[in-house]
Amino acid sequence: MTKQLTIGLVVPFSTDKVPDEGPMMYPGVKFIPRAVGVKALTPAGYDAAFDAILPAAKSLAKEGVDAIMVIGTSLTFYRGYEAHQQLLEKLRRETGLPVSTMTEAVVDGLKSVGAKRIAVATAYSDVVNDRLVDFLRRSGFEVLALRGFGLTGFGDAGNKSEKEIIELSGSAIDEAGKPDAVLISCGGLLTLGCAEPIERQHGVPVVTSTQSAFWKAMRLAGDSGHVAGRGRMLGQSQAVPA
Repeated sequence: MTKQLTIGLVVPFSTDKVPDEGPMMYPGVKFIPRAVGVKALTPAGYDAAFDAILPAAKSLAKEGVDAIMVIGTSLTFYRGYEAHQQLLEKLRRETGLPVSTMTEAVVDGLKSVGAKRIAVATAYSDVVNDRLVDFLRRSGFEVLALRGFGLTGFGDAGNKSEKEIIELSGSAIDEAGKPDAVLISCGGLLTLGCAEPIERQHGVPVVTSTQSAFWKAMRLAGDSGHVAGRGRMLGQSQAVPA
């Protein structure tokens, strides 16, 4: 990078906090967060936070950021495919900046590894999982199997260990048979160390919410997003075409 990139983050927390894994992946980047306060991993828990996304993004646009990423996969897919596309359109129009969501980022991450038929591991309960499956199918993927932790409390996902995440992902892969990839969905799950062990054991690429979001944000800002030693998606990433 020829200059320090500045990425604006709309975050689901109650305070302006940068997710820990972002600076670990890209230590030379300045991240500026704006909180929207998700209450729970349920549709009712997302509603007020969803309505706060656009004002938060507009605030970040005034900070001179190079791009904006909306953190929170379920926060941005739970209202459905059309609502997500409308949100992106509004964000881009009203900020005048490159903007994406964690949901769009995982879709792009899956496409980057050539995945069509996927296994899915999530933090969510059935009602949120059903909405994720619908979104993924609308985005062109076949969901062969899904396993979830069944969590509804905001912040509970952060209590899951990498070992538990790897085991849940493995069970989804085993149930799916021969998926093209496994998606680990939920920005609250700490997944930075999960991709390589899963890929070694099961031989399929791993796409995760948090890694996809920061990778996509970097690409929006003109960087390749390449990170070595953190799985196939990040390791194979090349420069964005001019």
